[in-house]
Amino acid sequence: MQIGDTKVRVTAIALAVFLFFVVLIAVYVLATGEVSMLIWAVPAAIMLLVIPVALNYMSQTQYASLVPVYEAEARTVRVREINLNMLGEPVRIKGVVERVYFQFLNRPQYLVADRTGEISVKMFTSPAEDVQKGDVVEVLGTVVKRYILSGDAVINCVSIRKVEKVQQS
Repeated sequence: MQIGDTKVRVTAIALAVFLFFVVLIAVYVLATGEVSMLIWAVPAAIMLLVIPVALNYMSQTQYASLVPVYEAEARTVRVREINLNMLGEPVRIKGVVERVYFQFLNRPQYLVADRTGEISVKMFTSPAEDVQKGDVVEVLGTVVKRYILSGDAVINCVSIRKVEKVQQS
């Protein structure tokens, strides 16, 4: 679904919950014949879709507003250079997507590699473009710890976009 310039996505889980409650409401009305319950049940079921769409739209627009800031401040680095001493620093990396996780939850994680190594890139909203395994991408984000108290360095992604593959001869 498109709202303005923002591509909004509903997760499969949100859709499944909505459909479950629609079926539950239908079974209840058919079993009891109590139609007056639909006065509150239908709006409540609709809200099961509207709330996730609104949250996704808000996070998408917030991330889109951060992209110009990160483009101006991010330092281009190689994956091997990223470490825990860089926590909180905005970085830019280019590499190939080796794996994609949790895309169906609108919280995708990517394993991005360049010639120096690989790093986990976590995004807390759905990206503007569909990024798949094998795509060459540019990532803008902040270096954070994998876990709150411990773990290796990962990138909290603000923007991930496909770039042209460079042909070498």
